[in-house]
Amino acid sequence: MGERVKLGTALPFTDIGSSPEVVASFAQAAEALGYDHLTGTDHVLGVNVASRPDWDKNRNTSADVFHDPFVLFGFLASATRTIEFSVQVLILAQRQAALVAKQAASVDILSGGRFRLGVGIGWNKEEFIALNENFHDRGKRSEEQIEVMQKLWAEEHVTFKGKWHEIPDAGINPLPLKRSVPLWFGGHVDATLRRIAKYGDGWIMLAHPAGDAALASFEKMRGYVAEAGRDPGSVGIEIWTSIAEGGPEDWRAEARFWKEAGVTHITVNNAREREHHKRIEGRSFSDHLAGIERYRDAVADIL
Repeated sequence: MGERVKLGTALPFTDIGSSPEVVASFAQAAEALGYDHLTGTDHVLGVNVASRPDWDKNRNTSADVFHDPFVLFGFLASATRTIEFSVQVLILAQRQAALVAKQAASVDILSGGRFRLGVGIGWNKEEFIALNENFHDRGKRSEEQIEVMQKLWAEEHVTFKGKWHEIPDAGINPLPLKRSVPLWFGGHVDATLRRIAKYGDGWIMLAHPAGDAALASFEKMRGYVAEAGRDPGSVGIEIWTSIAEGGPEDWRAEARFWKEAGVTHITVNNAREREHHKRIEGRSFSDHLAGIERYRDAVADIL
């Protein structure tokens, strides 16, 4: 049967609200239902679509709600006991690498090791402009950022000199509990898969529904991991799903497919509507809570 697939749910703030009471209540309810992890998405800024008539309606805007993920999960660390937390994903090249390393280590410690850091290179050029960061070198620069962070997590003092970063024999304190923070990647281009092979603990794969294209992408990533001299089985895979289409038997069939394909984490995101992902009609707290309860009841015995 293999290891159990971990089951998570996304925090749908734009639908249910973002007050501390709502945030804590949803997290505690998911934990009580037996969910393994919560995910939060990152955007610092959202554009005003009134000044951008050609903006893709499925891309984030100022109407979408995003808590800062480190503040969010630091808050939820004291409101929960067992549920894990995952940023999906932090746009790394918009931030200072040493500061991200410090923030991630703090959440890791304060949550008792319940934190995974998902990173990506981002797509929103306007956000990079506002944060005074270079949009055009973000991929290569993020690779060096990862090297900096992994050194800072592992060593008390780091000396580093790269193209974009210099550390003069200094370090963060406290260090994460295991001298590392699980690092997952979002994105689907070839360069992302190669970064996963070199640096990653997992891949958040959102591009494909259950089917042959997903299987081919998994095999490609695993091939790169093997070429890098690492065990492909040591790299996790996460997908997102929802209950917007079909019923319990359809959800069970999909979950079986993902488990047989080697997926290690399934996240229920009932608010996402991009590519093949569909959202549920309801937007209330009770709608979302009922949705994740229905999904878990349907698939729990086969995960």
